[in-house]
Amino acid sequence: KKKKKKECTMKPKQKIWIVGASSGIGFELVKRLLVNEHLVVLSSRDATHSVALVSLQEKYKSNLHLLNIDVTKDDLSDGIDEAWNAFDGLDIWFYNVGSYEVMSLDEWDKDKFISMSETNYLGAVKIMCDILPYFKKQKHGRWLWNLSLSTYFGLPKGGGYSAPKAALLNLAQSIQPELSNENINLQIINHGFVKTRLTAKNDFHMPQLMASDYCAKKIYEAMDKEDGFEISFPFGLKSFLSFLDLLPYRLSLWITKRSL
Repeated sequence: KKKKKKECTMKPKQKIWIVGASSGIGFELVKRLLVNEHLVVLSSRDATHSVALVSLQEKYKSNLHLLNIDVTKDDLSDGIDEAWNAFDGLDIWFYNVGSYEVMSLDEWDKDKFISMSETNYLGAVKIMCDILPYFKKQKHGRWLWNLSLSTYFGLPKGGGYSAPKAALLNLAQSIQPELSNENINLQIINHGFVKTRLTAKNDFHMPQLMASDYCAKKIYEAMDKEDGFEISFPFGLKSFLSFLDLLPYRLSLWITKRSL
């Protein structure tokens, strides 16, 4: 007899701000949250002008708030205030912004490196600094940061993406204990390859490639687990990259060099 899979048992009507949800994993996760009657603030650079997002808002008028926010801008305070007040506070802040460019040695582009650092790392830093007082005053909350299994070990041609994601992981490890003392639970999500417009740039084999709706489903199902720091999948790729990180550099770098 097949064992029935445990469904997500998140508290009902959670107020959730997802930063970076115009497509891919974020968009699929928003749809799943709305179907389950949560209150969602969805932000992206041009959310209110997206046909798909406006159509979704028409369907869920009272449960979805669209917000235009560009995390590369210096001052995000107005957007943060709007996100907080859309449903009179937030239970969860979910940082899902990601920028990705594949670059070999001969394709290095300074502007692309800077852009990926601004979106994959500094955007989260800007928001966390300004949103912390709101959560402290509320005296409870949860932060979820969507990272990547590439934070386990840097892979050829992908450093522009994985380095700021790894920086965000290190930051999360550093601030989690202090946040916990304020009753703010910070968790990270490390997942593998997902079929999106970003990974469409890859010209190499992506093991255990997942559809974005499947990845969103896995994240949603894991969102009821508030007692762990890391949510990670798929197991096979995670195990390989974990093993790679345990090896002496002489061996691990020899293995990654073979992929070139």
